[in-house]
Amino acid sequence: MTELMGSPPPTAEELITGHMALVGHIVRETMGRVPSHVSRDDLTSAGLTALVLAGKAYDADRGVPFDRYAATRVRGAILDELRSIDWASRSVRRRARDLAETRSTLAGALGRPPTVTEVADATGLSTDEVAANDHDVARAQVLSLQGATTAAVEELVTQREPSPEELVEHAERLRYLQAAIAALPERLRKVVEDYFFAERPMADIADELGVTYSRISQMRAEAVTLLRDGMNHALDPALVRPAGRTGGVAHRRRQAYFAAVAAQHADGARRARPALDAVG
Repeated sequence: MTELMGSPPPTAEELITGHMALVGHIVRETMGRVPSHVSRDDLTSAGLTALVLAGKAYDADRGVPFDRYAATRVRGAILDELRSIDWASRSVRRRARDLAETRSTLAGALGRPPTVTEVADATGLSTDEVAANDHDVARAQVLSLQGATTAAVEELVTQREPSPEELVEHAERLRYLQAAIAALPERLRKVVEDYFFAERPMADIADELGVTYSRISQMRAEAVTLLRDGMNHALDPALVRPAGRTGGVAHRRRQAYFAAVAAQHADGARRARPALDAVG
């Protein structure tokens, strides 16, 4: 007599087709946390590819439900896709290159950095459009800086618990970012705090500091570069970009800044230790 058998396990194709909605759910939640120019189709494609691979590689004998296994693979693929994305859209980058060329040409002709009005007149844009592009590129620089760590990008993808190691690494990077900001020269620090955190218009910051709009743009770019290199010097020295000849003024100033970042970080750790001891 034929033995009664349970239902056969689902095939890889059945697992894939039965969980396509999972990809849509993860993509939909992720889209609410990323810049508007990120392509939903690109994330969906990455997620579906991961789902197919998960269906083919799934081994039920390991005791892990397929939906959990597939969700991990899909989120991982979406994270990889996000890491590969330039946070500024192509149109923003293209206009930024055009504006940079115009500024360079005008600076050569005028013998000084051009004003925003002069750049706008030369390109046929309004001053608001020039300022908006500068704003978008600067925001992209900070997002890219934040996105340089796995944990920072992973926060964009929902329903994933970070590992203890990732939490520790992310917290350490935040402490170094705080130290790097605190170690900036006073005027650069003010530009960073006012522009990126208080979200004040650059024109207002320029008026307060008594400099031109163009100078504030230069200071902002200088500050972002220092922040990135200051963090990398402590956490990943291979990523630090060389600047100036060894022993030169620029080199000495950067080394002094790196030392100040390390000192700020050490001071913050000392101040945090009593609180941690009290909790323990």
